[in-house]
Amino acid sequence: MSLPLGAFELTVERQQIPSRLVRMAAPTASVAFGLLVGALIIWAAGQDPILAYTEMARKGFGGRLALTGTLVLATPLILTGLAAAVAFRMKIWNIGAEGQLILGAVASSGLGLWLGDNGIGGPVGIVLMLAAGALAGALWAALAALPRAYLNTDEVISTLMLNFVALGIMNYLIFSSFSHWRDPSRATFPVGRFLDDSMFLHRFTGRLHIGLFIALAAAVALWWALRSTRWGFEVWVAGDSPRAALYSGMRVDRKILSVLMVSGAFAGLGGGIEVGGVLGNLDPRALSLGVGFAGIVVAALARLSPLGVIPVAILVASFTSAKPGLQVLGIPSEIVTLLEGILFLCIVGGEWFLRNALRLQRRAGPVEAVPS
Repeated sequence: MSLPLGAFELTVERQQIPSRLVRMAAPTASVAFGLLVGALIIWAAGQDPILAYTEMARKGFGGRLALTGTLVLATPLILTGLAAAVAFRMKIWNIGAEGQLILGAVASSGLGLWLGDNGIGGPVGIVLMLAAGALAGALWAALAALPRAYLNTDEVISTLMLNFVALGIMNYLIFSSFSHWRDPSRATFPVGRFLDDSMFLHRFTGRLHIGLFIALAAAVALWWALRSTRWGFEVWVAGDSPRAALYSGMRVDRKILSVLMVSGAFAGLGGGIEVGGVLGNLDPRALSLGVGFAGIVVAALARLSPLGVIPVAILVASFTSAKPGLQVLGIPSEIVTLLEGILFLCIVGGEWFLRNALRLQRRAGPVEAVPS
């Protein structure tokens, strides 16, 4: 591929895969470059980048209260990051983690309310509640997985549109009906019914709950499955070379279905943990904040590594924690969103430059005929 630039031309050439050390250092270098670009933009906007970054670090990690708040925010990000990572690993573009998280929250809160009403709480009730969230997320993902696997439809469009359907279902249950989920005593200001106290996840300190460790265990389990099981090997093969997977006799259609359902289960589990660990009810105002879409950014920044998702999710969560503090200092909170986008672009750009090289060279002139 070449692009003419006057007397020169810019060519793109594939290059050999770099060493493991270079591949490990590339994300760190990309993040550092992104932070530098972000600092320049903050400075150009008339703000102090050092003050902004210092405040972001203080609000994200400065003290036990700030750290626990960041870890609580990171918990659903870890799970939606895993949802994106496992699907993208097979080149299946699940853009529907937002809707799968919402359906997981709907199912978990619905079953949690029923279990609490019938005196089935404690560890058994909590496990059933979270399992319902994971199952609902998996089944919601299957609505896009089945046509993708057997009719070769575009999963980007189907998973994206299902987000809006899921949001509509949640809003209907709370705002437009007198459903099992809605608190009947709050007719003028609709809210969801709160779970029984026995259905809340165990808390360690402040807002930090056991859901964080469930998310960490899920990341380790996915890492192990991708590295050490036949299923994980087939995901790698089908993602890197679908034709080779077909020639080897692999049922790629079933693999697409299983990968998307596993992806949806992670997101749905995130919704269940948010209900049982943070919200206590089905709250559309708190569940429509783009956690599913942020998981895509987390997975990309982690280079689709299940273990890499953990620190990246914590970093992104610290950005979110910093928004109120930046506003107090007169720094627009939108800078955080801008910085997330810059980091995403830098990581993607770094990945591209690991595999490609740009060459600027003088264009060859016309060949003159040699006189006889």
